[in-house]
Amino acid sequence: MKQLLRSGLQKWPYSVVSIITALAAFGAYTSMYAFRKAFSAATFEGLHYLNVDYKVWLVIFQVIGYTCSKFYGIRFIAGIDGRERGRTILFLIGISWLALLFFALVPAPWNIIFLFVNGFPLGMIWGLVFGYLEGRRATEFMAAVMSVSLIFASGFIKTVGRTLLSNYHVSEYWMPFLTGLLFVIPLVVFTGILDCLPPPSEQDRELRSERKPMTAADRRNFVHDFLPGIILILIIYILLTVTRDLRDNFEVEIWNELGIKDVHIYATIDSLIAIVVLVALSLLILIKNNFNAFKVIHGLIIAGCILTGASTWLFTLHYIDSISWMSLAGLGLYMAYIPYNAIFFERMIATFHCKGNVGFIMYIADAAGYLGSVTVLLFKEFGGSAAISWSHLFQQSLICISVAGSIAAICSLAFFVHKKKEVPNIKILPV
Repeated sequence: MKQLLRSGLQKWPYSVVSIITALAAFGAYTSMYAFRKAFSAATFEGLHYLNVDYKVWLVIFQVIGYTCSKFYGIRFIAGIDGRERGRTILFLIGISWLALLFFALVPAPWNIIFLFVNGFPLGMIWGLVFGYLEGRRATEFMAAVMSVSLIFASGFIKTVGRTLLSNYHVSEYWMPFLTGLLFVIPLVVFTGILDCLPPPSEQDRELRSERKPMTAADRRNFVHDFLPGIILILIIYILLTVTRDLRDNFEVEIWNELGIKDVHIYATIDSLIAIVVLVALSLLILIKNNFNAFKVIHGLIIAGCILTGASTWLFTLHYIDSISWMSLAGLGLYMAYIPYNAIFFERMIATFHCKGNVGFIMYIADAAGYLGSVTVLLFKEFGGSAAISWSHLFQQSLICISVAGSIAAICSLAFFVHKKKEVPNIKILPV
């Protein structure tokens, strides 16, 4: 059946298949978010263990699981056989959903450990889904659509979770499991569509270079060739991941501290940001030359870093209100963050025609980013900074991005421009 559907899709126009692929990836990753972030819609107000807020414990344990998954995924994602992706996605999300069931059944604080179990398998889903998209002529468009699910799904799932809590009076412990239940069928459908996609065509491979599983030697050579650039990328990505995680996990608390308690605010703001970022990234498909596109992506990242600081400065001086600040800061944050998850490494590999795949380098960045995120959470709670509000910590993180992130991104651009001069020019065929 799968082979029959795949043969049928191969006869369809390339643009139609690209749109179907993009929507399926968006749907699959949005569905995954229901199993990952629904718990963050709850506040678990008044619960503390060892003088630490109960929700903070949940976030810490899930992020630790997610971080461990990213380190494991460096090898696992780089070497997985494409034929196993679909089954692996459903199996891993099934484990995470089972963990949410035990989270509901086991009393607090003993149920905290199940957030670690929930986080570990979910950390590998991005690489598995993106594996269907990379190495194609329309990867920019498809990856942009998939990656804005990081923005849209965050607010959408919180709105679903808050609706279950307020309108249907579901327990905060059962809400994550029931939110996942709502997305089981969409997850299976979207994953099934992705699994029926035809592989990249000969023209895709010629334009973007063929993506194959990487051996240990391939991984070492890749890191050796691009080490200075990778270090700069990690600096930027750690700052972005820490800040994005603060916003993602404690958005309800940040909005409450700003005096905004509308349950629809999360989906409204994040949907607008997602549309703007999607349009910006999708336009990059118009740039045929991979190296030129790679430089433009750097410019987008630098602009995003600057916007986070500028909007925060205007907010502290009371030139803009809290909704405008959260909107502009969120836009700047995701303008800088989403390119790494969508097209930065795709264009990098295509520019230098090196043997590699996006999953490998992305999981190095993710592992470092989430390690930074959990380190900041632990330092806040156990390093004498527990009294700092989430909104204030978010502001400080945005300032760090605007300064250190901008400088590192400019240095990254300079490194890759210099690196390009060391390799022979490669003819880029028209799409």
